[in-house]
Amino acid sequence: MSRILVIDDEKATLNMFKMLLTAYGHEVLTAENGEEGISVFDAEKPDLVMTDIKMPGMDGLQVLGKIKSISPDSEVIVITGHGDMDLAIKALNLDATDFLNKPVKREELEKALQLSADRIEFARSRQKDIVLTLEDDLAVINVSGNLTSKSEGLLQDVFDEALATAKGSFLLVFEEKSSINGAAMDSLYKLVEKARTRGCGVHIAGLSENFRSVLDSMGITQMASVYETEQEARGSF
Repeated sequence: MSRILVIDDEKATLNMFKMLLTAYGHEVLTAENGEEGISVFDAEKPDLVMTDIKMPGMDGLQVLGKIKSISPDSEVIVITGHGDMDLAIKALNLDATDFLNKPVKREELEKALQLSADRIEFARSRQKDIVLTLEDDLAVINVSGNLTSKSEGLLQDVFDEALATAKGSFLLVFEEKSSINGAAMDSLYKLVEKARTRGCGVHIAGLSENFRSVLDSMGITQMASVYETEQEARGSF
């Protein structure tokens, strides 16, 4: 069971989330605006925060930024309007863990909750590694955990090492439960661009559909091949 704080200015939405999340066995805290949400978060320190993006007063992006300033490793899922990818990317740049589009589908909510639970477990066990393995002409970079601005430097170092030794392609594999957000996304774009200028093919595998759509919006899919699984990526070589 997790303690989840839901922040939304619409009472009907709060009641819906409280009913669903309680049925899943979670303890649910609610707040009807951003300011109240920050107060509840500061007092209760929930495991997970779910916040609507568009709210009067303090909006969801401001809430996210404030929560991250209080507790950088907190898990935050933002709820956006359908297809509002610009706001989703802004939230991920502020280190949101994931995002859900409205209307929120039950199966997508369940998936996001499970991913958040897995990431919380990962954070607690401190298994956040970026590992380089060389396989003939292929440089394989395995990412475990949540790749954020804090791991940006390590990602850069591993890429530089791979560029110095690899002769063919890169395969960047995000392990189950892993994700990428914040400044790490901008770094990934630059690193993929750098690899392409060196004549190296870049393949990315393992990210969820949400994050694959973000890579597409950022133009990374114009420079790199993106796959759902590592097996699918390896089958393309």
